[in-house]
Amino acid sequence: QVQLVQSGGGLVQPGGSLRLSCVASGNGLRISSMAWYRQPPGNSRELVAAITSGDSSNYADSVKGRFTISRDNAKNTVYLQMNSLKPEDTAVYYCNVVTWAPGPSRPYYYTNWGQGTQVTVSS
Repeated sequence: QVQLVQSGGGLVQPGGSLRLSCVASGNGLRISSMAWYRQPPGNSRELVAAITSGDSSNYADSVKGRFTISRDNAKNTVYLQMNSLKPEDTAVYYCNVVTWAPGPSRPYYYTNWGQGTQVTVSS
């Protein structure tokens, strides 16, 4: 059983910054990729940023140059530093952690979601 606990988020003015954190816990935890998604009001969930176990990252075009994803493998934690925030960044943000378990012939992968945290950018 994997648990993800998110923190950070809240209300910020345009141009401000926020940092989101997501801690994963569970027995025998093996983490592959980690990511952040968001769901704006009235819209579907979309990928914001992702980072592999090798620290390779990719970003949605809308956040490139403003957001930075990072991970601390010793703490099983993924972060999202958000700078130069805009009103269109307003959304519920979810962390996504892919874990894996050894199988008889190949590993099995599992997708886990955090509880979501509201980010509101408004003056």
